[in-house]
Amino acid sequence: MSLDHTWFSESYTPSGSAFSLKITDKIHSEQSKFQTIDIYQTETFGKLMVIDGCTMVTTRDNFFYHEMMTHPLLYSHNNPEHILIIGGGDCGTLQQILKHPTTQSATQIDIDERVTALANMHFPELCTDNNDPRATILFEDGIDWIRKAQKNSLDIIVVDSTEPEGPGEVLFTDEFYGYCFNALKEDGILAIQSESPFYHVDLLNTLCHRFKKIGFKSTRLHHYPQPIYPSGWWSTLLASKNGEFAFRKQDAEQKSFATKYYNANIHESSQILPEYLLKALPQLTQG
Repeated sequence: MSLDHTWFSESYTPSGSAFSLKITDKIHSEQSKFQTIDIYQTETFGKLMVIDGCTMVTTRDNFFYHEMMTHPLLYSHNNPEHILIIGGGDCGTLQQILKHPTTQSATQIDIDERVTALANMHFPELCTDNNDPRATILFEDGIDWIRKAQKNSLDIIVVDSTEPEGPGEVLFTDEFYGYCFNALKEDGILAIQSESPFYHVDLLNTLCHRFKKIGFKSTRLHHYPQPIYPSGWWSTLLASKNGEFAFRKQDAEQKSFATKYYNANIHESSQILPEYLLKALPQLTQG
């Protein structure tokens, strides 16, 4: 949806709100086998990728999401070696995971190879480590892959999906989470992008109950700014198979790589919940 030809606007009907960016050019538009993908040049946020009318990533602010989808997760596991990413076609999540020296293998599975091709073309800064020997990038159905995965084989699973509607809806089901549970080792952790902690409290509550029913012993929420997403405030929900989130604080404080947002203090503070979330989500484990 556009206010006029110089603006891109994504409306979020349930909240009666919208987010807009001033654009200078529409660089690319295509219909892949799975979705419509548009690339814009914006005036102040660099390039913008839009999938089925929803903002996905910009040059300027993607670091919030990619860093907070990965670093709190990996630093909450004692020894995260074998990692699976489902979704994440822009490769920003993969890039952050490969910064960790504990990572021995990182497999990314996205159903739409065009997202990765366009990211490589228009967001090359996110794809710098795609040829890392530890990385495997596959273009296939992630649900089918995880259904067939060896039991107790993965330390970490990251679900870097689109919203729980349309093609991404299948990544928010009990069946899918059950497959993830089976593939994780006993100390494994699942992390999913869990939408806005302001607009989507009901979804968060549903997810926490689903994880408990499937067998995860505890859940934890990390929240953070994400300017281009609905409400400008986003979250990552972690579910631990054995109930432990072992924050390696010293490792986080002495990390060997640069970040723009994440640090050890952010790791801890991003778990602190406002009063309304404490009341709505009493089942969450806090740091």
